[in-house]
Amino acid sequence: QADAMVSAGNTGAIMTIARFGLGTLSSVDRPALAAPFPTSQGGTAVRLDVGANVDSKPAHLVQFAVMGEIYYRAIFGTRRPKVALLSIGEEETKGNELTREVHSRLKLSSLNFTGNVEGREIFNGSVDVIVCDGFIGNIALKISEGVAQHIVSMLKDALQSTLSSQVGYVLSRKAYKNFKKKIDYSEYGGAPLLGVKGVTVIGHGSSNALAIKNAIRVATELVRGGVNEKIEHELSMISVPVEA
Repeated sequence: QADAMVSAGNTGAIMTIARFGLGTLSSVDRPALAAPFPTSQGGTAVRLDVGANVDSKPAHLVQFAVMGEIYYRAIFGTRRPKVALLSIGEEETKGNELTREVHSRLKLSSLNFTGNVEGREIFNGSVDVIVCDGFIGNIALKISEGVAQHIVSMLKDALQSTLSSQVGYVLSRKAYKNFKKKIDYSEYGGAPLLGVKGVTVIGHGSSNALAIKNAIRVATELVRGGVNEKIEHELSMISVPVEA
């Protein structure tokens, strides 16, 4: 009866409801959670999967790449997003058996695949869509959130430590607020669960009113952008085999 579902409830419960209540798209083996985040160049990148799947096969990561690319185009308007694979080195021979196989498949795809990126390159803005399995993606997401909160806390303590730094804070208050806004999860609303029948956006467990508002905005944009229809079409047309 609804076009989309938005929730800040238990992530596992929402994914279960979406996957088994709505079902997956016919061309999708497993759905994936896509998490947007700010880059150092002032833009936004997307990482997926960030927790919908603990164990993934090469075929699943290829599908994640396609779904992430379509989502990025629909939300951020980039006509040809750069897609990369998260690994331990830029060389295509680096990584485990899973990443090496996925790399070879994505090279043959019609995506704008730029190769591997390392963890330290996630935030530099060189790529738009970063693909990984849900186990690694969830760890990377939680570490990123923890580091961001730690930096804000340390910066706040430093600005209040001396009289001169407090004066400096008053003068730089606008820049400080802009910095906090850039790394605030509520500005991004939530992570869409791509690959299910019907749009599902999962918000952070501590979502405030702004986060819920933006999650609804994201859900609306995904519906209006026909993301599910595009995923179905492009996975059916993909130029590399997706069988496991």
